[in-house]
Amino acid sequence: MGGSLLYTLQALYAKKAIATSPYGPLIEDPDGVIDLPAGFTYVRLSETGQTMSDGLRVPAGHDGMGAFPGPNGNTILIRNHELTVSVSLGLEAPEQQKYDPRAGGGTTTLEVTSDRTLVRHFGSLAGTVRNCAGGTTPWGSWLSCEETFESNRRVRHGYVFEVPASENGFITPTPLTAMGRFNHEAAAVDPNTGDVYMTEDRGNSLIYRFVPNSPGNLSQGGELYALRIPSMPQVNTKTGFNVRDTVTVDWVPINEPDPDEDTVRDEGFSQGAAQFSRGEGMFYGNRSIYFCCTSGGSDGFGQVWRYTPGTNRLALVVQPTSSTELQAPDNVAVGPRGNLFLCEDGDGTDFLVGVTLQGALYQFARNRLNTGEFAGICFSPDGETMFVNLQIPGITLAIQGPW
Repeated sequence: MGGSLLYTLQALYAKKAIATSPYGPLIEDPDGVIDLPAGFTYVRLSETGQTMSDGLRVPAGHDGMGAFPGPNGNTILIRNHELTVSVSLGLEAPEQQKYDPRAGGGTTTLEVTSDRTLVRHFGSLAGTVRNCAGGTTPWGSWLSCEETFESNRRVRHGYVFEVPASENGFITPTPLTAMGRFNHEAAAVDPNTGDVYMTEDRGNSLIYRFVPNSPGNLSQGGELYALRIPSMPQVNTKTGFNVRDTVTVDWVPINEPDPDEDTVRDEGFSQGAAQFSRGEGMFYGNRSIYFCCTSGGSDGFGQVWRYTPGTNRLALVVQPTSSTELQAPDNVAVGPRGNLFLCEDGDGTDFLVGVTLQGALYQFARNRLNTGEFAGICFSPDGETMFVNLQIPGITLAIQGPW
């Protein structure tokens, strides 16, 4: 993106939601699923309980998701399932293909045509726990993150797993232990360096950076770091920051990334790392790393931050003062025009909330079906289709319109 656009995004300012989006007001869906502006339509793709191409059922708990270019102009989606153990709608797979035979989480892979027709869907990662969010890599894989820290099992959890978009079935699950053992949420890769940035879903979470020994080959290990604001060591960023505040950051090393106890964030904080209020969605776009803090801000409605790797600068870009503007931003994506889209995970009715290039918040879509959250927002490689999940009951939607 050009410098002027980057400057505008750096100066995002969101105090009051606009009444309607740039796309127009929401139109009530006669089928009662999702309200969209005029000119936008959706297709229901893959839903919990359906039989997939491999004969297994689509599991529940649709969550984070990434999009990749596929054959013949198709899109490959890899979708997380945030499930634990002993769930009736967990990811069914042969025991030998599971990381943990008792765990019901994992990922499924979908192939979708440009006219939003589902070609196939199948299981791709099995036996993991609470696969909440993750992130795409420039080399064509999905980083599926476990939002858990299980220390009382024979099988350790709390890791990142890599799922190539090119696979046609279940992969051999291999935890990337060097990337840390903690309550992972989302990940984003800087394509210029191969460094992986990660969030942690805790009230006193840290922001992490994994520097691989071999960029593009995460299984070869690397070094884990946590974000610090040198001018404010051990600061809790939930309060004390205003929109457009910008600070310089650096990174402190994590010496024990794979501990027996949940101590990674404690180690980072002891070295001055900054705390964030429930770090969740994360996305690379506009040469920046955007990430959401679901309960950030003095009012607790959430925050969106932007880190620029090229300058080591961190800026607060969104901080609503009312739940009618934005409540509990979770997954985030950069849209075809460089603007942001946020998935709400708050109380009551949830929306897909857009952020204009001038920083205004608007409601792009409404969950008409229930009070469950939106999740997994991403765009097809050509920018023509938005994909998003309704976590409950578990529906993947493809949305097209005049972006």
